[in-house]
Amino acid sequence: MHSLSKHSRLIQTAMTIRSHTKNKMLFTGLLVFTASLCTSLTNAAPIYKVVDEQTGQVTFTDRPQDYEQQAGKQVSQTAITTGNEMSRSTSLNTTTNSNTSRQSSSASQIATTTESPAINTKVTTPVNYQLAITEPSEERAYRRPVQNIDVNVQIKPVLQVGDSARIYFDDKEVAQGLSASIATVDVLPGAHTIKAVIQSETGQTLEQITRTVYVIQNTTTLQDNKRKAAQLLAYQKLAWYQKLMLKLRQQEVAQSQ
Repeated sequence: MHSLSKHSRLIQTAMTIRSHTKNKMLFTGLLVFTASLCTSLTNAAPIYKVVDEQTGQVTFTDRPQDYEQQAGKQVSQTAITTGNEMSRSTSLNTTTNSNTSRQSSSASQIATTTESPAINTKVTTPVNYQLAITEPSEERAYRRPVQNIDVNVQIKPVLQVGDSARIYFDDKEVAQGLSASIATVDVLPGAHTIKAVIQSETGQTLEQITRTVYVIQNTTTLQDNKRKAAQLLAYQKLAWYQKLMLKLRQQEVAQSQ
């Protein structure tokens, strides 16, 4: 009996040491997790453009090693921008175009009233518009879901009274006007079409222009989110006093820096 009791005490001591060691490792991992939560997710790996030399098909990826060993594949790095700077410029340009349009319309109405005050005439001849998509540029790739697709359209001459500009994404209207910002959260990876259309008051299409963009899955962000989700789940399973100890250690680390 004395031997059995001694053996039980040894087992309990070993389990206690193992529990303390496991908790220490868990605390260390959670400290790393807490620090990583403050890191921005916008820094992503470079984007590479892959061109099939036989078919001319273009593919965008952040894993060039999957294509470098394939015959007939031309791999090159391409730049990806978020379009934030362009968005601010677009807002200013859109406001300027809008003011110019209103001034032109007012001047046109005043001239018409001066020339023929007794007759209310309306010009029915369609205007020959010229459209250009300044953003996005050709063959642009966007990371899903961290990047939005910013669209800017230029038109000459200014829109006449009754005419309107509309922007479509995969044949679905997303905005009325000369600019739009399209979120990629719900956009599937692959090629997509942006279309700008000028319509008359009766709905007739006066001019249109299209552009193809590419959306790719941000695998770096996806893997990082999975890792952080696992660490967060481990933190939620801690007892209250363990969370308190972790918070105190975080404060000590912050004060030492």
